[in-house]
Amino acid sequence: MVDLDWKAKRATSTAAAPDMSRKSPRLSNKLHLLIPTPFRGGTDVPAASGSASSAYEAYLRLPELRRLWGCREFPDWKSEPLLRPPLQALEITFRLVSTVLSDPRPYAHRREWKRRLEALAATQIGLIAAIIESEEDEAETRGGAPIADVTSGVGVLARNCSSAEVWRLPGGEAAGTVVSRTSEASLLPRLGTWQTSEDVAQKILYTIECEMRRCPYTLGLGEPNLTGKPSLEYDAVCKPGELRSLAKNPYDHQIQNHENQNLYTTHQILESWVQASNELLNRVAEQIESNSFETAATYCFLLERTWKLMTEIEDLHLLMDPEDFLRLKNQLDLRSEAAAFCFRSRGLVAMTRKCRDLKHKVPYILGVEVDPKGGPRVQEAAMRLFGGGEKREQYAKIHLLQALQAIEAAMKRFFFAYRQVLGVAVGSLEATASRAAMSLERDDSLSQMFLEPTYFPSLDAAKTFLSDSLSRERGQAS
Repeated sequence: MVDLDWKAKRATSTAAAPDMSRKSPRLSNKLHLLIPTPFRGGTDVPAASGSASSAYEAYLRLPELRRLWGCREFPDWKSEPLLRPPLQALEITFRLVSTVLSDPRPYAHRREWKRRLEALAATQIGLIAAIIESEEDEAETRGGAPIADVTSGVGVLARNCSSAEVWRLPGGEAAGTVVSRTSEASLLPRLGTWQTSEDVAQKILYTIECEMRRCPYTLGLGEPNLTGKPSLEYDAVCKPGELRSLAKNPYDHQIQNHENQNLYTTHQILESWVQASNELLNRVAEQIESNSFETAATYCFLLERTWKLMTEIEDLHLLMDPEDFLRLKNQLDLRSEAAAFCFRSRGLVAMTRKCRDLKHKVPYILGVEVDPKGGPRVQEAAMRLFGGGEKREQYAKIHLLQALQAIEAAMKRFFFAYRQVLGVAVGSLEATASRAAMSLERDDSLSQMFLEPTYFPSLDAAKTFLSDSLSRERGQAS
């Protein structure tokens, strides 16, 4: 059984603790310790000034990207607002591959760029496949995707502007003919015809084939499609031609710097996934309100993966040439603010706030109300759920609570990693935005995010006391 007598134990442990307030005057005269002030948690998410955020959006052409994200052309497809931004992020990644491999600078680290972009594409494809699987598992979002049946007689492709591969399934004449559908507008098939990027394109195509195995349809980018599944109407959903019209940033003709295009494209990929993450957060809230806790947990774990993916995207800054990148920073006139550069993204700020606000869902999930006097009502309910007989009947709630804490961990890792990347890219002083932060290491906007106390103190305390209870039970048994 779970021991809920936590107040008595806390009082006993406090009484048993030695009195540390009496210090030797002799020792205190010799040692002068600088004790940092306690970190102030519970503050709002930092945000850049309105002018800085507007300049950031204009540089990335976000208003035009948002119009593409917001297209609703398939009313029967409930997954459209969730899947369109990730597919467009993948298409923009193909553009980044082309940009990097076309870089004429002799000192560009093409080999590592190639490896990182292959890994980034694979991570995105895996996450897109996971989203499709999750959507198809639910009756509310199942079906409606714009797909073409590529078996014999249906979904025939035009001979021009496409490279279709045709073969028969095992089974003789009775079996149908399968067509490996290839997008006509995507950059990926073109990368496959260029000797410099042919190996990258082939690896991405095989990754699509493997990751989409459990999905009811495939992407239709030229992957082998060995199982003969229907193909998504990729060009109609992703709109590669319209994305290609956004390939140049507003300063492309004014700034002669190869890192300009790398920075621009990298952040367009990031913002596309931020848009998808905000849509995931909306679905998490809807599923919790409808008591669909298992589905909510699935979306939460997908959200955890998007935070990890965003960390991987930000790591691309480590491959940019230091001199060219710092010159670009001055050419773009990126002035330092109290809030770090990433907080110029209004989408990221909104995403972070929504993730933090998930803590308010915990009492509802546990079926209790918060004690206005500050009692351990939520903690005790969590202990009963984790360690009592309720676990067998309400395991979906445990999955959801674990997923909420996984989001918190991934989000704090993102901001910690971003701080390190920013320090490498522009120097520690610039990354912390003030000399005072250099000494305290905890007053800058990024440190505020990953040094905050846990968003779920009741769950944390419940696991702490449950662990203590199990330890004592083991001690008594031995």
